[in-house]
Amino acid sequence: MRIVVLGASGLIGLAAVVRLQRAHSVVGVARDVEGLRRRLPRVEWRAFDIRRCPRALREAVAGADAVVNCIGALQDAPGEDLDDIHVEVVANIICACNQSKDAPRVIHISAVGADNSPVSRFSGTKKRAEDRLKASGTKWIILRPSVVLGRPVFGASALLRGLAALPVLPVMPGTGPLQVVQLDDVVATIEHFVRKEANHRVAIDLVGPARHSFAELVGIYRQWLGWSPAREFLLPRILSKLLYTVGDVAGLLGWQPPMRSNAQREIARGASGDPTAWTNVTGITPRSLPETLADQAATVQERWFAVLYLLRPLIFIILAGFWITTGLLSIGPGYQIGIDLMLEGGADFLSGPSVIAGGLADMLIGVGIAFRRTTRLALFAALGISLFYAVAGSLLLPRLWTEPLGPLLKIWPIMALHMVALAILRTR
Repeated sequence: MRIVVLGASGLIGLAAVVRLQRAHSVVGVARDVEGLRRRLPRVEWRAFDIRRCPRALREAVAGADAVVNCIGALQDAPGEDLDDIHVEVVANIICACNQSKDAPRVIHISAVGADNSPVSRFSGTKKRAEDRLKASGTKWIILRPSVVLGRPVFGASALLRGLAALPVLPVMPGTGPLQVVQLDDVVATIEHFVRKEANHRVAIDLVGPARHSFAELVGIYRQWLGWSPAREFLLPRILSKLLYTVGDVAGLLGWQPPMRSNAQREIARGASGDPTAWTNVTGITPRSLPETLADQAATVQERWFAVLYLLRPLIFIILAGFWITTGLLSIGPGYQIGIDLMLEGGADFLSGPSVIAGGLADMLIGVGIAFRRTTRLALFAALGISLFYAVAGSLLLPRLWTEPLGPLLKIWPIMALHMVALAILRTR
């Protein structure tokens, strides 16, 4: 069978590609596939934006037996409009499938609760996408997973592990019950429905067998990672609201934090349901989180990830703030000090322009680190300018190596932190 997986670089999409390639011819579609081509050479990879390239989508779908749509986003952000991502993408898929002679079945990944009173633009656009698919003439299957957990992590699943590393657990107020579902069970369900003899025109909630509070889930992961139970304290509502607002601001800068206002609304409702229909239709019995983790001993790499997860945003905030602040200081209260140092080094009439140029360069790097689209380039620029400062300082003012505060010595740990930031920049 020929199966097309859309959103093949995401948590569910990539797991589906890995599973389906064992027995089928798989086409993986994502906006960036270069690394994926090297990791999974048996898959036919195609790189394009489904929202902008309907013709490329028609060509990918032609001759397919099934199309698996794993495309989704939590919240509007620069370049990510939920109407486009959830609703218009489905419209493009329907159009492409209707123009294909073979009329492939469409397996659409939605979200649990999307069919019942949407509480945010996330669930609202998910519902409209479902409605459009149901009204089409395609052989559709709608799968509505709860919070998806697995060995690979992203979004809420990564946040759970990060919080598990904290010795003191801040508990968000107003969170509903969660019946988390295992990634392997979700992928097994996709594998079931790509078969031509499987039912179609069905919508199923994919939820785990047990209800947990968010804090209980964190505790399960903490035990699995080998740490003693954490102390819990209820976070004041005003502080939790602030954290979600900070997440929204980070989203506007192009980052994808799991804690944003849509997540707040969705988690207040909870993510629960009845797995009976899922088992009756597919024969799959969903596994609980403790049951699944009991078969997977936590590794040191997973402990590293848990500890680094919440340090990661702190690293980028500190680096962006560091460069912006040094730039402001250079052209502000520290301007005359900079002039004096440049004159001591023999820069003469270039002293003023050099200090101003350095300050502006520092601020530009800081702003570049803050915006996700330019973070990687800005980090390399920071390494380059740090080396330049070290060389220039050594030539002009070698005494800076031996001063009590060691201004040139401090360049090296700063550069090391930039290299760490580059190493953990990607989240997929």
